[in-house]
Amino acid sequence: MSDPNKAAIAAEKEALNLKLPPIVHVPENIGADTPTQSKLLKYRRSKEQQKKINQLIIDGAKRNLDRTLDKRTPVLPPPDYPQTMNSEMKKKGFNYMYLKQCVESSPIVPIQQEWLDHMLRLIPESLKEGKEREELLESLINEVSSDFENSMKRHLVQNVLVKPPVKWLEDEGGPLPESPVGLDYSNPWHSSYVQARNQIFSNLYIVHPTMKMLLDLGYTTFGDTVLLDFTGIRAKGPIDCESLKTDLSIEARKAEEKIMNTWYPKVINIFTKKEALEGIKPEKLDAFYSCVSTLMSNQLKDLLRRTVEEFVKLFDPKDQQRLPIFKMELTFDDDKMEFYPTFQDLEDTVLSLVERIAEALQNVQTIPSWLSGTLTPVNLDTALPEHVLHWAVNTLKAAVRQNLEGARKHYETYVEKYNWLLDGMAVENIETFQTEDHTFDEYTEFIEKFFSLASEIMLLPQWIRYPMVRLDCEDLKTGLTNKAKAFANILLNDIASKYRKENECICSEFEAIKEHALKVPETTEEMMDLITYVEKARTAGIEELISRIQESKRQMSYFLDVFLFPQEDLALNATVLMWPKKINPIFDENDELIENAKHKRKDELMAKREKLILEIEKESRLMEEFTEFAELERMQQYVTDVRQLQKRIQESEEAVRFINKEEELFKWELTKYPELDKLKVNIEPYQKFFNFVLKWQRSEKRWMDGGFLDLNGERMEADVEEFSREIFKTLKFFQMKLKKELQEKRKTARKRSLEEEKIEEPKENPTITMCSTVMEQIKAFKEYIPTVSILCNPGMRPRHWKQMSDIVGYDLTPDSGTTLRKVLKLNLTPYLEQFEVISAGASKEFSLEKAMRTMMGTWDDIAFHISLYRDTGVCILSSVDEIQAILDDQIIKTQTMRGSPFIKPFENEIKAWEDRLIRIQETIDEWLKVQAQWLYLEPIFCSEDIMQQMPEEGRQFQTVDRHWRDIMKFCAKDPKVLAATSLTGLLEKLQNCNELLEKIMKGLNAYLEKKRLFFPRFFFLSNDEMLEILSETKDPLRVQPHLKKCFEGIAKLEFLPNLDIKAMYSSEGERVELIALISTSAARGAVEKWLIQVEDLMLRSIHNVIAAARLAYPESARRDWVQEWPGQVVLCVSQMFWTSETQEVISDGTEGLKKYYRELQNQLNDIVELVRGKLSKQTRTTLGALVTIDVHARDVVMDMIEMGVSHVTDFQWLAQLRYYWENENARVRIINCNVKYAYEYLGNSPRLVITPLTDRCYRTLIGAFYLNLGGAPEGPAGTGKTETTKDLAKALAVQCVVFNCSDGLDYLAMGKFFKGLASSGAWACFDEFNRIELEVLSVVAQQILCIQRAIQQKLEVFVFEGTELKLNPNCFVAITMNPGYAGRSELPDNLKVLFRTVAMMVPNYALIAEISLYSCGFLNAKPLSVKIVMTYRLCSEQLSSQFHYDYGMRAVKAVLVAAGNLKLKYPNENEDILLLRSIKDVNEPKFLSHDIPLFNGITSDLFPGIKLPEADYHFYVSRRAFCC
Repeated sequence: MSDPNKAAIAAEKEALNLKLPPIVHVPENIGADTPTQSKLLKYRRSKEQQKKINQLIIDGAKRNLDRTLDKRTPVLPPPDYPQTMNSEMKKKGFNYMYLKQCVESSPIVPIQQEWLDHMLRLIPESLKEGKEREELLESLINEVSSDFENSMKRHLVQNVLVKPPVKWLEDEGGPLPESPVGLDYSNPWHSSYVQARNQIFSNLYIVHPTMKMLLDLGYTTFGDTVLLDFTGIRAKGPIDCESLKTDLSIEARKAEEKIMNTWYPKVINIFTKKEALEGIKPEKLDAFYSCVSTLMSNQLKDLLRRTVEEFVKLFDPKDQQRLPIFKMELTFDDDKMEFYPTFQDLEDTVLSLVERIAEALQNVQTIPSWLSGTLTPVNLDTALPEHVLHWAVNTLKAAVRQNLEGARKHYETYVEKYNWLLDGMAVENIETFQTEDHTFDEYTEFIEKFFSLASEIMLLPQWIRYPMVRLDCEDLKTGLTNKAKAFANILLNDIASKYRKENECICSEFEAIKEHALKVPETTEEMMDLITYVEKARTAGIEELISRIQESKRQMSYFLDVFLFPQEDLALNATVLMWPKKINPIFDENDELIENAKHKRKDELMAKREKLILEIEKESRLMEEFTEFAELERMQQYVTDVRQLQKRIQESEEAVRFINKEEELFKWELTKYPELDKLKVNIEPYQKFFNFVLKWQRSEKRWMDGGFLDLNGERMEADVEEFSREIFKTLKFFQMKLKKELQEKRKTARKRSLEEEKIEEPKENPTITMCSTVMEQIKAFKEYIPTVSILCNPGMRPRHWKQMSDIVGYDLTPDSGTTLRKVLKLNLTPYLEQFEVISAGASKEFSLEKAMRTMMGTWDDIAFHISLYRDTGVCILSSVDEIQAILDDQIIKTQTMRGSPFIKPFENEIKAWEDRLIRIQETIDEWLKVQAQWLYLEPIFCSEDIMQQMPEEGRQFQTVDRHWRDIMKFCAKDPKVLAATSLTGLLEKLQNCNELLEKIMKGLNAYLEKKRLFFPRFFFLSNDEMLEILSETKDPLRVQPHLKKCFEGIAKLEFLPNLDIKAMYSSEGERVELIALISTSAARGAVEKWLIQVEDLMLRSIHNVIAAARLAYPESARRDWVQEWPGQVVLCVSQMFWTSETQEVISDGTEGLKKYYRELQNQLNDIVELVRGKLSKQTRTTLGALVTIDVHARDVVMDMIEMGVSHVTDFQWLAQLRYYWENENARVRIINCNVKYAYEYLGNSPRLVITPLTDRCYRTLIGAFYLNLGGAPEGPAGTGKTETTKDLAKALAVQCVVFNCSDGLDYLAMGKFFKGLASSGAWACFDEFNRIELEVLSVVAQQILCIQRAIQQKLEVFVFEGTELKLNPNCFVAITMNPGYAGRSELPDNLKVLFRTVAMMVPNYALIAEISLYSCGFLNAKPLSVKIVMTYRLCSEQLSSQFHYDYGMRAVKAVLVAAGNLKLKYPNENEDILLLRSIKDVNEPKFLSHDIPLFNGITSDLFPGIKLPEADYHFYVSRRAFCC
């Protein structure tokens, strides 16, 4: 190479400041100069990286631009792909790409170190010296290693896969080189550089003279001018927006024509000259004209751009001197206030002018097209760039909106002041006003408000001027004024109607007075009522009516000013005003009428009084005749006479009442009639006596001459005793009466001498004589009663009469003609003692026979209650308890009767009855057993799947079913117990059915065990629940209600129309889509098959969602991210990033942790801000749990700051629950334990507040789990033992089954539970484990030990109680105990050693309350939490001790839940009020009355000055009254 060339190269190096690597001479046999080597020679990795970064920046800018253009750019239709893109070719391409990714993801053997060493040996040592050279070498080695790995992957792909002939697949760089390719610096490159430079000079047309002329012409023609003149627009004054659009469009068209008539011909003239193409080779002509077109396009684009910019400046809010003034109106149409044109119309008009400017000069032909004169002209590209148009549009939108702000605010003043006239509020106010009771003055005041409002609106200005708008408000003013007047007229019509009704009411009241006053009274009472009425009407009534007329006149004067009365209203007004003058003559006429009526009524009353006195005298004489009655044979006539006299006395009493009433009306002194009262008293004893004697006579006649066998000695004796008592009382009464009368006579006989009195003797009283006679008759009859009692015994049978006949020597058997009188004539008194013995025996035999007949008769009406069972058409027995009780009672009675000595006459009958009752009892017992088993098994064996899998049991059940249907069919015909149980062989048939049913149950239990082994989660279900699921195999949708029993977090599944399962829903309604469809039809009715698929896809889906959420976490804001993913996933991924971020900053020491603490606080504030806003129920639950976790994470970081944690191996960090993502799986670590995240879907549920006690329990339980032991939290009730275990299971995403233990558990039930745990890998929490009996606990210890040993030995299958089970080592057993309680067992030692215990003490109430309130959105969570704790502490100290008072964690939790609900309902209410309301609502109902004042005192001290608003319990009280 010559020296000048060397010097040139050196100068180029110096100019470019290049540092070339040293030239390494490689062996010649490496390879020749090939295109591939040239390509590698030019390759620079840094340039490729820079290009990639630039491309990413450009792509991001495009995406931002696309988002900006979304409002204007219409949504494009889906692209019309070529057919090949939708064909098999597309599938092959996608398949190839997928397989290629799989192949490339396989591990690659890295480049060998000796190869790298060999490469480095080829480099001189001098080039390796220095720090920068070492870094360069390291980067080059990394580049070589990366290239080697990529080449190996490409080689692996090309050897394994065959690339399909699909065009759109990426180019893979051609075939691999057969020999090593390197860089060859042996050939010089300067000549290539010079050649390239010359080529650029020959292709650079911008320096051509013709181009210079074209540029000069453009600068001269356009310069700083614009397409349109915007200077005089404002001077034109207010203008319609459409007019402005039309004017500028015309001006744009004229400017376009001017340019095409001046500038364009000059351009053509330049290129028609010969020297225009001087120096341009023919083959370069197209490139030259392309440059010309570009230059012309740029000039025209610049002109349009300047025009657009000037148009945008026209609307600049900062420079209002050039603003156009638009005409706008505020209109009133359809009860709406609107702008015309609307803001949007005005904005669209302004923006359309930008589009009109952009459309100008779009048809300018290129020079070659014009010169060639082709039929299809080619135009220049003069379209403005999109970013210019978008800038103009956005700027104009903002400017127009800002310039319209004044008009908008003026409109808003109208809306603010007068919109209530249009939005229904005025109508509502008027309707409310009308429903309420208001005076006339209140109405007029309300009406005047509307009239005043109408006047106010009319006084508003018509024109309002703003920099860009002249606003015309006339139409709106007129509309609002009319609206206000219309509302006033509504109220006017309302009170006018009330005024009319009032006048009509006044007239009707006057008419009523007139009608009443002129009515002639028929009775004295009506006359007195009329006098009282008229007197009241003359005084108070007329005064009130006159005052109402005065008020009517006042209202009339108001109406005459504002209201137009119709003719009939005017007539009504006149009538009202005339009534006071018309009423006085009516009152005068009434006075005359009353005076005439008074005279007539007084005369009638005097006549009635005289007639009554005569009637009483007659009655007194009749009464005196009763004392003379003495003939017992005429007793019927005596009774009739007494009744007639009583009736006349009653009529006289009614006449007295009428006379006294009339006298009272006339205000006379009331007349007394003591004779009548005396008559009424004296007749009563005679009436009773006569009736009594008549009754005795009739009874004696019936007993003596009636049928002998119809007599009842006991009843006869009771009746005779009653007669005797009554006659004795009557005799005493009349004797006392006679004695009193004699004493009265002696006192009044003052004129008689003593001797005369001694000589005079009292006459014999006939009434007393009759009493004595009747008494003697009764006494005589009593002597016959023993004979009747002995011989008329209802238990007497022919055998007894025969015995008595044998005693007397002749036949005594009574017949239909036998009477008591005839029997007495036989004189049987000497034989009565012997007859009495026989009668007593007959009585006892009769009572036993009667009891037996009663028992038998009882069953005549007793029938089985039967009812149809579902839709089977078969009846079943119901309510058999009453029948069984009767059976038990009667069997005992029958057995007792058989032991009586008097049972012999019907001993065989009672024995047969006992046997039948016992058989009926046995039959019913067997019947109920069969029915219970049939009811249990019938739905099961209706399933075809079960019938196929249990053919033998199915056949046996069909036999039982046939027998059962026959039995029930027979029973349904006659459901009476005796008839239904009389079927021949019924008992034996039922016993046979029970034997078959026992065999079926054994087979069924074996079948269920098989299903449980196939799907282990069935172990946690009872047999009934399992059978409910397995019997719904035909319709998978009917399994939905039972899903919660198998999957803790799944409440229902989303089924497609073809019954494929697509997604799962939690109880809270959260939806998680499965990664694949589950075909239930493929299971062919086997529920457990697709349930296993659900379990598998549930775990995989949660894994995938967590992986996706983890990748999305850094890509979006955290407050947005937490709302986009399921709650469980949010908590898991959030804790992963907290773990990784905390681990990164620990090494930075305290400062790094402090910085990260502030970051955590900001994150927490963002989430709490979200909680306080409006959220869906799902999101609120998620964020509540997230706040609980985030608060704990923040507090952990603060603790580490205070303790000076600086290494990731410090205990304070290791003791935390940490989440990691390792090998595409989530892992959870604490201390030295590393357990897998189980991916069980648990729904969107809240989390437990983590306290130091909770942390300690976590560490113990996970430590026990890691060591294959069980966990045993111990402590009093309410300390969180069970909840902490459940929350730890949530943290590890494990299914946790809580089981409440009782002393009724046996080892079989526990064994079934343990089978489920070992097979499914679930966690179990046995609550109050030490309530189980000690004997059972010993067996449970062996069961748990068997499982733990299998886990320790890492067996996949093990034998548990004779059953071979698949082992899932993720299972864990936790037990909770309340030590020291009554009825609790001490755990055996062999059971204790299988568990790690943790003591659970009183939880930190204040911390729990604070975090819970914080997660509900409370700002003052800390002081409020202290108040909750202090409330319960003071209550426990000051209030009385009651069994139902609870101040523990459960009570605190109830208050927190209530406070959270109130905060959600009243987010802006004072938080002290919300908490106080929660405390009162939760606690007051359970406190006794004497504790309420103390409780109120405690709350008033803790919440000073807080007054609760009155609670609205109206709905509750009304519903309570309705229900109670």
